[in-house]
Order: sequence, then structure tokens, then C-alpha cells
Amino acid sequence: MNQPLAYIHPGAKIARNVVIEPFTTIHNNVTIGSGTWIGSNVTIMEGAIIGENCKIFPGAVISAMPQDLKYDGEETTTVIGNNVTIRECVTINRGTSDRMKTVIGDNCLIMAYCHVAHDCIVGDNCIFSNGSTLAGHTNIGDNVILAGMTAIHQFCSIGDHAFVTGGSLVRKDVPPYVKAGREPLSYVGINSVGLRRRGFSVEKIREIQNIYRILFQSKYNNSQAIRIIEAEMEASSERDDIIKFIQNSQRGIMKGYFSN
Repeated sequence: MNQPLAYIHPGAKIARNVVIEPFTTIHNNVTIGSGTWIGSNVTIMEGAIIGENCKIFPGAVISAMPQDLKYDGEETTTVIGNNVTIRECVTINRGTSDRMKTVIGDNCLIMAYCHVAHDCIVGDNCIFSNGSTLAGHTNIGDNVILAGMTAIHQFCSIGDHAFVTGGSLVRKDVPPYVKAGREPLSYVGINSVGLRRRGFSVEKIREIQNIYRILFQSKYNNSQAIRIIEAEMEASSERDDIIKFIQNSQRGIMKGYFSN
């Protein structure tokens, strides 16, 4: 470890080949996995569990106390997976008594000035572009991309493989495999580019597109659309993921396509 001007609490558990740059502060009850690089002027506070081969850039603050007036000092954690890159001035708060943890999955890229609030659960292979903000208790699936300056309301969920355009305000849940944009946030098509890059076949993309035509481009309400999808579309993991997401939505899903 390279830490001539860093402060590391004796209670921190740090793998031998972690690199820690000067002026970084690491508090008690922190665990950092092998191969991780911690840049200068980073603050890692109590309850942080950081995986292997991560990169945390200057100015980041990891596992600070929640910005929640209900937080009463309970011992909670921030869990960050392997191969995660956290860029400059990102803030990630630890959990509250609701979930007891904030989680970032493996292979994520969180760009400069993003904020991940308490009790958020983020899946694997996600990209959050500069300035994106997650309020507390949000759920983000795998392979989700948030373009710059996206703001997500508390308790919202975003499904796997979704793409949210820059500057969006997410007030409702965003189902899997879609592109979301406009104001108010609405369906603007499926994330076909992202799906192709991740190996989805043309036939599978067409199947997903047909499901969302029924859901978002017909005059059916959600319950009617789900009955039609179950009756007319062959069972598949993608079909069932979409149906389950809609049925489990607590805030309701975003609007269908509309034209100004």
C-alpha cells in the first residue's frame, strides 16, 4: 500500500495489494478487497465493504451516514462489488433500518458527481452518467444505463437492460428492456441497441417489441394488456420478467408513448 499521507484506522481490513494514495481517510469497520485502487482525497466511512479490482477516484465519499432524518445511528453498510469504477466526487450513503444496506453490483461505472442514496440496490454492469442522482430505496436492475443528470424519485424501480435518456425525472417505475425519455417520462421504444450489444437475437428483440406494443401502444389498461400478452405471446423469461415487473410495481409504471 502506498499511503505516506493517508489516514487508515487500525480496525480497517485491507488486502495486501490495495493502493491507497495520499490524503485519503479510511474509517473503522471498512473492508477493501485485493487489487483495488483508492485515489487521493477519498473518504471511506464506517460500514463500507468494497470488492476486488475497484477504482475509486479523488473526492469520492463512500458509506457516509444517510441523509434521512429517521436514521438513528444504527450500524448499516455499503456493499460495493468487484470491478466497480467510482469517479470523482461520487457520494454513496449507507443504509438505514429499512434495508440495512446500500448495494452496488459488480462491473458498474458510476461517473463523476453521481449520488446513490441510502438503501438503494443497484445490479451488475450498470452505467450512471455524470450527475445522475438516486433517491433512497430505489431498485436498479442489471445492465441499466442512466444518461447524464437523470434524477430518480425514492422507491422507484428500473428494470434490467433499460436506458433512461439524459436529464430525465423518473417518478414512476421503468420496465425492463425499454428506452425511457421525454417529460413526463414515457416509453420511447425498446433498448434495441443495448440488447443487440448484449447478444439478444433479432427474434428475441422482436418478441420484446411486440409485448410492449400491446402494453404501451394499444388502448388497453395494464391489467387488460397483461391478460392479452399471456394469452397471445409464448412463455419466455423475457415475457415473464416484464409481466412480473409490472405486477410487482409499487409506484406504477411510466406512461406509454405519446406525441406532443
